[in-house]
This record gives sequence, structure tokens and C-alpha cells, in this order.
Amino acid sequence: MTQSPMISVPLKATNEIDWITPLKSYIQNTYGDDPERYAEECATLNRLRQDMRGAGKDSTAGRDLLYRYYGQLELLDLRFPIDEQHIKISFTWFDAFTHKPTSQYSLAFEKASIIFNISAVLSCHAAHQSRSEESGLKSAYHSFQASAGMFTYINENFLHAPSADLSRDTVKTLINITLAQAQEVFLEKQIADNKKVGLLAKLSSQAASLYGQAVEGVQENVNKAIFEKVWLMMVQVKADLMGSMAQYYQALADDDANSHGVAIARLQVAQDLAKEAHRIASNFPGSVPASSNLTADCGPVLVEITKRHLAAVQAKLRELSKDNDFIYHQPVPPEASVAAVAKLPAAKPIPVSELYAGQDIQRITGPDLFAKIIPLAVTESASLYDEEKAKLVRAETERVDTANSEMAASLDYLRLPGALQILKGGFDQETFPDEDFRTWCVDVADHENPASIFDALRTQREAIVAILDRSTKLLDTEESVCEKMRSKYEGDWTQQPSSRLTTTLRTDIQRYREALDEASRSDGQLAAKLRQNDGEFEEMRSAAERGEIDALFQRAVSRVRGGQSGSVSSAAAAAGGAEPNLLDADFDEGEPSVVDQIARIEDILKKLNLIKRERMQVLKDLKDKAHEDDITQILILNKKSIANYEQQLFQSELEKYRPYQNRLVQATHKQAALMKELTAKFNQLLQDRRVRSEQSKYESIQRQRAAVVHKYKRAYQEFLDLEAGLQSAKRWYGEMRQTVESLQKNVEAFVDNRRSEGAQLLSKIEQDRAASKSAQAALEQERLRGLMERMSMEPPPPTSPQPAGRPKMPPAPLSFGSSSSSHHNNNNTTTNNTPSLYPTTTTTTTDFSAQYQLPSSPPPNQTSYPHQGYSQPAYNPGAHGRIPGPASPPPTQLTFGMGGALRPGPASPPPTQTSFPPTPRTYSTYGNPAAQQQQQQQAAQQNYVPPGFVPPPPPPGPPPLGPQQTIHYNANDYYHAKPHERPVSGQQHQQQQPQQHQQYPPSTTDPWADLSAWR
Repeated sequence: MTQSPMISVPLKATNEIDWITPLKSYIQNTYGDDPERYAEECATLNRLRQDMRGAGKDSTAGRDLLYRYYGQLELLDLRFPIDEQHIKISFTWFDAFTHKPTSQYSLAFEKASIIFNISAVLSCHAAHQSRSEESGLKSAYHSFQASAGMFTYINENFLHAPSADLSRDTVKTLINITLAQAQEVFLEKQIADNKKVGLLAKLSSQAASLYGQAVEGVQENVNKAIFEKVWLMMVQVKADLMGSMAQYYQALADDDANSHGVAIARLQVAQDLAKEAHRIASNFPGSVPASSNLTADCGPVLVEITKRHLAAVQAKLRELSKDNDFIYHQPVPPEASVAAVAKLPAAKPIPVSELYAGQDIQRITGPDLFAKIIPLAVTESASLYDEEKAKLVRAETERVDTANSEMAASLDYLRLPGALQILKGGFDQETFPDEDFRTWCVDVADHENPASIFDALRTQREAIVAILDRSTKLLDTEESVCEKMRSKYEGDWTQQPSSRLTTTLRTDIQRYREALDEASRSDGQLAAKLRQNDGEFEEMRSAAERGEIDALFQRAVSRVRGGQSGSVSSAAAAAGGAEPNLLDADFDEGEPSVVDQIARIEDILKKLNLIKRERMQVLKDLKDKAHEDDITQILILNKKSIANYEQQLFQSELEKYRPYQNRLVQATHKQAALMKELTAKFNQLLQDRRVRSEQSKYESIQRQRAAVVHKYKRAYQEFLDLEAGLQSAKRWYGEMRQTVESLQKNVEAFVDNRRSEGAQLLSKIEQDRAASKSAQAALEQERLRGLMERMSMEPPPPTSPQPAGRPKMPPAPLSFGSSSSSHHNNNNTTTNNTPSLYPTTTTTTTDFSAQYQLPSSPPPNQTSYPHQGYSQPAYNPGAHGRIPGPASPPPTQLTFGMGGALRPGPASPPPTQTSFPPTPRTYSTYGNPAAQQQQQQQAAQQNYVPPGFVPPPPPPGPPPLGPQQTIHYNANDYYHAKPHERPVSGQQHQQQQPQQHQQYPPSTTDPWADLSAWR
């Protein structure tokens, strides 16, 4: 049978555009990225548009090409604003009916045109299907509805149409045409399946209504010269034909319902509509315009279809009229009074989101070309959806945790399943320790034995005390040596006393000893704690090392149990020995046995555990699904409507988690019912008299266990306290050891410094005394020679006369040694009233023109000086009163100045001086009259003659003859010297003299080593 022709919408044509250059420019200027990174993506988009232009009219491949390009446009619109202000691209499209070009810079115009072409391709695909086959019929039915859905999307999303083919009225007319044709295709299927005439009448009535609505829109567009007139004729034919078919099938239904008169009236209406449809079809032009998308045989086919239907209606009308005239005689109502046929819609627009239902949309649209450029709007929407998912997961997790906590609390309150194990295995199993007790024993065994720690602390304390004792001994020895040296050398020993320097060190030593005493008392307290709990510590350590923790606990419980009253045990033994198990005492047949009750309770517990595992698995599946859930593509496809329907979209997407939520709720309800049953069964078991009879025994065992656990818990706590105290003591002793070792180093450094300082001081004293002894010997030699000269009876050789009024004074005796000075002070017998030891001589005053000459040196064999006309008064120190003379220099003084109370004059050089500077000296003219005369002239020129001129002593000669040839001075004749400059006695000088040639450097020989002789 020839199938009815269908209207297909023509496609819009477009010009070629360039996507590459504008997109690259925008990427560089706006996103600041390298546009060459997206060169391939831009070229792909450009190629997609080229392919879209050549899409076929009646193939699914053409539809997919258009939809792929449209999908990329939707993705592109998320990142690139394509309009006159941003990316300016001119899109030119030609009207599908009038072929007039329209150009805009809006991407919406491009997308609307693409959707129009998708709808057109779908309509062409449906119109060209062979509906004689079921697959073709279904494909046509689906494509017409999809085309209507695409046209509906245009009307809903693109309000301001720039061309006539996209106007709302035109698109609405196209929707009615495609829906009417889809309804007609469905009707054909139902007629082929011989469905009931009542159903066929309703389907035909709906098709007639849709064609009737389309007639109005087509008529308007024909008047506007948009549609071809053949479309109007075809729609009118279809509207009349569908209306005639509706009346025809409804008449058949009325005839079956014995409404013969009404059936005849409907057939008359159907005949009139069929004649009108046939008339219009007969006037259909033989050649149709190409833009109408109709085939050339469209007119003849319509004529044939309407003619065949008209014949069927007329034949049925004659048959029913004949039957009514001869049999039923029912009145035939007028056509105007015939009721309209009911309508049954069988076609509706398919939304865009359902166009590829059951297929992978990404496979059709392809990957997001610009996925590396993240659209902010989609990211924000996806983040909001993720937050909604997180709220749902948190809520379900909280419900699951609450249910698990309630079950655990209920079982803990009922002491299940531990109570069942007690009832099944007897109370003796309760003697096994819990994990806490095992942990205590293992922890005690893992720590170091406190006894060994105490031994280490004792060793540390003894070492510290030894260090302090050594430091104290060093300080005492150093102080003793210093004071002994001070007593030996008296004022010459100028080293500062040690007592003032060691105050800090001795104070530190005393403080450290006090701290050690306090630490010893603390150690004693820790030792007392160890003695109090040593037994428990040793038991716990041994049990853990040998793996006998359970045995230790059982022995402890047995000891507690044995300590109770023995009367109860005796009575129990007399009653029959070992107590029977509860499971063996089920002798009452009237009640359920304890074994049966325990089995039922255990079965309930198994169900509860199974529910808990199932609930946790459901929660895990829910979390996994939420983690993998990604609606980015859905958000992209609904980007335009997401602003207004975001929450609705989220709620619809979250519905996929509803099954998981329902399963969790069911598990919670089932758990509540099982817990209620478990509580009732367990209470029933506890009320059993056989169980109650053992309650006192159970309580007694629990008290015994509690006592043992409390005992070892206290011991473990004491062990922790002891261990903490011992560790603190170890740290303290370690720090104290470092402190006293540092103190010892300071003491040793101090003593070494004092030894070095004392050695240097001792060497200096010895050197000074040696120098003093040498000077004393020279003085004694000079005195001896002077005495010999004065005691000589030979006259002195003639000398030059002295100037008048300037008598020559004999040289005053000098004393340079501290040893002799000290000896003089101790043995002085000369006073101011003592007469002179030497004869007084007179000197003749002679004028030598203001010059005086010293006598020339005597010959070597001359022993006395002759008197030559002048007299020299004898040396009488008493005649001058208290004439300040030189005092012994301090041991540290190497040079001698002229100042203070001493008379200005020369001083002897130090004994260590071996050369003398060439400068002229006023006191170096002994035996050289010429030099003396020259010096006197220089003194006269300077108008200064040194008073009390004292010639220097001769060079050192032989050692002195004895103390009887020395001159003694009184201690009052010395200026006040410093304490460290006090002279030593002659005896000490003599003792130091042999040591003069035995001095060693401090670095090679310890000067203190000689002290062993007098210590």
C-alpha cells in the first residue's frame, strides 16, 4: 500500500567564516596564554563548521555532524563571548524558505540556525523513511517528535528572530506540522495492527486537530510568501482526511454500540470531509517547487489515498443505511448535532536532553576542544553541587554512626555477648585477665630494672663525690703551699692569698655537696617505694618474660579467693564437690532450656552484626558514587537555564542517591526491632531461676577479679611513678656529673695558674737576692780599701790645690742589697754621738782660677795617700744629722731614680748589666782627672754642682770578708717602703746566695719542688 507523503523542512544555507584568527587573538589578549597552544583546537572547530555545511538532509550522520558542531558551540559559549563587543565574527545565514541572507555577530544566531537545520534534517529523515517496515515506521515516529522538540527549543530560547524562518509563528507552525505527522505515523501503526476502532477514532481526531492548527499557520505564511502554496494544500488535505477518518472509525464504534442512527450521521460527515480532501488533492499541481521539499508524485498519491478512503466511507454508509432502513429504524440525527470525536495525543516534542537518550553524548559531540580553559560559571556550579553531595553524605554518615552507637551502647548495657560466654563456659573463664593487665605486665618487663638503675645512680654519686673531694684537696694544697711560702719569704712573697680567690669555687663545691645530700634523700624515697612494691614488680616482669601472664592472674585470683572464709568452701565441698555447669543443669522440662535461650539470643546477635555490616557497605557504596559523580556535561548542556533552575537540577541529580538512603533507613528500622526482641529474650534468660541461683557466685568472682586488677593497677601506677623518678634522677646525676667535671677543670686551671705564678715569683726573689748579695760584696771591698788607705802611714802624692771654700767630701757609704740592709737594721750600733772612726785633716785653700783638680791616680804600689797642703775632714755621718741615704731597692726594681727624699746622685747599675752607654757620667771619673776636670767645666757652665757628690763603687771584687766589716744603719734612716719591699736578713741572704746559680726556667723545672725539704 502506498504510504502517505510527508512534509520535510528545508535547511538553511550559510557562508564560510574563519574561527581561527579571532579565537587566537582573544586567547592571547584575555587569557594571557600562548595562542599557538590552541592552534589545533581552533582548526578543529573551523573544520567542524565546514563539515556542517555539507551535512546530508536525510541521514543520521548529517544530524550528528550538526549536533557535534552545536555541542562545541555550547562549550565555546562558556569561555568566549562572541558578540560585537568581544569576539566579532559575522555569521551569515540564508532563510530556509525565502533564501534571503541575514548577518549577525551573535553566537545565538549561529546556534539557532544550527538547531533549525537539525530539526530540518530530522524531519527530512522521518519523511523519507519506509513506513511499511516497522523499523522505518519507528524511526519516522521518533524523528518527527525530535524535530518538534528542536523547534520547541528554538521558540523557548531564542526570542528575537532575525529572519522569517526563525520567527515564533513560523516555528510554531512547523511544530504543529511535525507533531501532526508523528501522530499520523502512529495512527498508521495502529491501523496496521488492527487496533480497536474507538482507539483509532481518537488518534485520528488528534491528528486532524493538529493539522487543523497547522492550516492556520501555513495559510498565514503563504500569505506572507514564506511557505509554498503546495504546503497549504497538503496540510488541508491531511486535515480533512484525518477528520474523515476520525468520523469513520467513530461511526464503526457507534454501530458496534447499536447506535446505528448516530453511526450513519458520522459516516455522512466523514463522506463530506473525504470528498473535500479528494477535491483538494485532485487540484494538487503536477510539479512542485524544489523549495517545498515535496516529491513529484505527491499529488497523485494524495489523490489515490483520498479516493480509496472516500470509497470505503461510501460503502460503509450504504451498508449501515440499508441495515437501519430494514432492521433498526433508528432516526439519523443531523450532522450539526453529532458530537465531536474524543482526542488521544500520541506524539509530543522530545526535549534536547532526551534526543540522544541511552547514548553517550560525549561520543556524539566529541571532547571539549577548549577543556584547558576552565569556564568559571561551570566550575562554580559544580562546586555548589559538590557541596550538596557532601551534605548528603555527611547526613547519612551521621545516621549510620548514630545507629552503630546505639547498638553498641545497648549491647554494652546488656553485657552481651560476654554474658553468654560466661553462661556457656562457666564462671572459671572469667579468671583470665583482660588486655589492660597484659599491657601492664609487658610494659613493666620492657622497662629497665629499677635495681640496676639504683646501682648506676650510686656509682654516679660516688664519682661526683670523688671529683668534689679531689677539687677540695687541690684547693687546700695550693692554699697551704702559698701560706708556707709567705711565711718563708715574708714580705717578698707578694702572691695574693688564695682564700680570697677561691671563695666562689669553695662555695660551688659546698652547694654541690648540699645538692648531692638532697638527691640522696630523694633516692632514699624512691628506694623505699621500690621496696614496698618490689614483689609485684618482679611478678609482673617474670610473667611477661616467661609468657605466664594468665597464670599470674589466676594465681592472684586464687590467693584472693583462698583468703575468704573457709566455711563456704567446706560447705560446697560437702555438697558434692565440683559445681555443675549451667548447661548441664537443665532438668526442668516445663521451661525452655538455658541452651535454647542462649541460641536464640546468639541468633539475634548474628542478625544485628549482619545489619551493621550491610549498613556500612551501603554507606561505602554511597560515598564511592558521590566521589565519582560528575555532572559537568549536564551543567554545560543546561548552562543557559542553570541560573534559574540550579536547585531543581541539583535535586533531580541527587535523586540517584535515593535508593542508598532508603536502604540505610530500612536497616535502621530493622535494627530497632531486633534490639527490642533481644532485650526481651535476654531479660527472660536472666529471670530464669537456674541463672539467678548463680548470680551470687558470679558477683563474688567479679569482686575477686576487681580486687586483683586494682592491686596490680596500683602497682603499675607506682612503677610508672618510680620509673619517672629514676629517669629524672639519671638525668640529674648526668647533668651534675658534667657540672662538677667543669668545676674540676676550673679548679685545676686555677691551681695551675697559681703554681705558674708562684714559680715565677720564686725565681724573681732568687734573682733579686743574688743581685743584692753581689752589690754587698762590692761595697764591703770598697770599705776595706778605704780603711786601708786611711790607716796607711805613707804620705799621699801631691795633688792639685782645691778651690777655696770647696772641701772635698769623702764618698758616703752605699748599701744596695736588701739582705745587708736588713742586717744593718738588726745590728746597728752607730748613733749621732759616736765619734768619727777616721782622723780629721785640714785642707789648704788655694785659688786655681775657679778650677779644682782631683788628685791623680796613685801608683799601683801605693797603699796610702800623702797629705799635700789641704786637709780633709774625717767621715763623720753623725755630723750631718739624719741625712737621708739610699735604702735597699725592692726585689722587683732594676733601675734607680733620683727623687723623693733622696739626694740626687748616681746609683749603681744592676748586676746583670755588662755594658754601659757612651754618654758622659759625672760619677765615672774614678782614676781619670782629665775627665773629671772636663765634667767640672761642664757643670760650671750649667751653673749647677751636684751637692753631696758620691763616687760609684769599684767593680765587683772578691766576696765580703764578713759581717763585721759592714756599716749598720738604723731602720729609721729608711723611707717607708712597701710591705713587699722589706729586706731580708743576712742569714737569708747567705742561704739564697748558693741558689744564685741554680735558677731554672718555669717551663723546665718546677720551682716548688724545693719545698719538700721544709714541708
